[in-house]
Order: sequence, then C-alpha cells, then structure tokens
Amino acid sequence: MAGPTTAQRGAGQRTDNPARPPRPTGRRRPSRRLLIVIAVAVLLLASGVVWALYGSSWFRVEQVRTTGVEVLTPAEVESAAAVPMGAPLVSVDTDAMAARLRQKLPRIDSVDVVRSWPHEIGLKVTERQPVLLVKKGAKFIEVDAKGVRFATVDKAPGRVPLLELTPHQSAGLRRFGSGRLVREAVRVAGGLPREVAKDTQIVRVTSYDSISLQLTGGRTVVWGSSEEGAVKARVLTALMKAAPKAGHFDVSAPTAPAVSGG
Repeated sequence: MAGPTTAQRGAGQRTDNPARPPRPTGRRRPSRRLLIVIAVAVLLLASGVVWALYGSSWFRVEQVRTTGVEVLTPAEVESAAAVPMGAPLVSVDTDAMAARLRQKLPRIDSVDVVRSWPHEIGLKVTERQPVLLVKKGAKFIEVDAKGVRFATVDKAPGRVPLLELTPHQSAGLRRFGSGRLVREAVRVAGGLPREVAKDTQIVRVTSYDSISLQLTGGRTVVWGSSEEGAVKARVLTALMKAAPKAGHFDVSAPTAPAVSGG
C-alpha cells in the first residue's frame, strides 16, 4: 500500500512556533516629549541671544574709531556721523550713517561703517583728492577726478593745477557747455604722467579739442582733446626724455608729435 504523499504529510504536520512580527526597518521617531524639550531649548537659546544683543550691556556702542582722514579731522567725521553712543551695536544702521556722512561732508568720496564687536563702530574714510582748482574770488574750489566740486578753500593746495576756462563763443561751446569742458580738463589732468602732473601749474581750455598745459620753467604742452589720453601721456614722456631742454611740446596728434624751443 502506498504511503502518504508529501502534500499529505505537510498538511498533517503541526506548527509549533507562531509567526514572528516583522522587524522595523527604519529609525525610531523621537517621542513627542523629546520634541517639546528641544523646541523649548531652542526658544530659550534664541531669547538669550536677543537679550544679549539688545537688552544687556555687553554689546553696546562705547567707542568710535575713525581712520583714513587727511584734511578732515576725526572729530569732524564723528560729529557728522552722529553715532548713537550706548545703543545696542546690532541696531546701528550702518548704511544710513554712511549716507549721512557723504551728504554732510562732500570731501568724503566713500566711507565704510563697520561694527567691531563688542563695543566699537569703525569709520573707514576715503577723501576726494583734487586734480584741478577753480579760482573763485580769493578762494579756490577743489575738483576731483570725477569732476565733482567738493570743497572751497582759502589756500590752494600744493601741486594742484589751476583751471583756466576761457571757451570760444562758438557752436562747440553751445554743444558741449562749460560743464563738459571742465570734465574734459579733469580727464586730462587726471591722466597726466606723475612727473608731468607735479610740474603742471595751469590747465587751459578754450574748446573741446583745444586743451593745453602750462608747466614750470615756462614750458607748454599742446594736448588737444582728452581723447587718446594714455597714448599722449606716453608720447609726452618720451619727448621730454629725448629733449629735456625743450620748451614746447605738441602731442595733440600723438602719431605726429612736435618739439620746439630750448
């Protein structure tokens, strides 16, 4: 007689071990109580930081340091800045302070207002440098390399040329205007070689393309317009080295310069 089949033997077997529950595959989520503790800790930390910055005496303005001034004095700059002494350092509006300084003191070209923790405001000033002077009565108006008239002084600063603006009454003057002619003179003065700049006494402008220089020792330079300034500067430097005793230089056409006198 045939014995039971494999299927029948399996059907008749008993399962002694119950099925095990599946193991968790991910990390356990933090409990709700832990989340609350973390949230409270973060809130307390943030409140402490806010109190330290705004409510405590640890980070308040106690000192102002001014650097970069040459003509202006630190006292002038700090008075115009109106730094709120004793205020929380974090609350100081540095952009507004910089704008206020430039408005009140036109001699300032740029200024960086920086917080220096824990108690200091730093004012890093860059002053405008005059490249030309415009005579006005007994005084002098300083003009910088951007054409900005930024200060009126009683005494002319050393080695800054005087601008003589005597434009011809022509269509060119109506087209460009005296303001444009001043800017052209500024471009010429600002682009002169160092050795030429320190010897330049007068920059004369009669029209857009008629600018000349009066140097020490009675020497003159015909510059022409402000165009090709870098090329003209190199040509003039070479001419002065080649003919150091010459009295007249013409670089208005830099490809065909001329020297005379001496």
